[in-house]
Amino acid sequence: MAAPGNKRRIPMTVTFLEMNAKSSATPPPQPRGKVALLRCENPSVHFYRYLYDTIGADYYWVDRKKLSPEALAEVIQHPLNQLFVLYKDGCPAGMAELDLRKPGSTNISYFGLMPEAIGKRMGYFFLYHTCINAWLAPIQRLTINTCTLDHPRALPLYQRMGFTAYNREERFVELP
Repeated sequence: MAAPGNKRRIPMTVTFLEMNAKSSATPPPQPRGKVALLRCENPSVHFYRYLYDTIGADYYWVDRKKLSPEALAEVIQHPLNQLFVLYKDGCPAGMAELDLRKPGSTNISYFGLMPEAIGKRMGYFFLYHTCINAWLAPIQRLTINTCTLDHPRALPLYQRMGFTAYNREERFVELP
């Protein structure tokens, strides 16, 4: 369906999830090969856009694309915004962005794997360690959301980790 201004609107259902205590999920096995999870200090806009665009291409990640380079840098380089990058054999395999700006709560703003890392048992490992890093802050609540445009295994993965749904909304993503 076309919207005014020749923009395409794609409907979706967004599910909001929360965890109010550290997960008691079983620790995952170490993936095969060389795997590292590193916090990216003051990420450059071009590196962030590479991760965001590559990971989000199939899932209509568009919100951060609307930001100017200066506005994006202000968000991703904020001291209470943390970017973690999963590496597999020296190459980026995923990203997790934690927003700690709300006292007592952390939101996993973005979480995803590079296309070549999907189906290689990296998702659970990465989410488990992302949650551990989130709970290092003095918080009482960890949140994440997903939508029907995301990978079909995203919602079950979050629930397996211990997140529970607290709200659902019908929304749309607007594409140029």
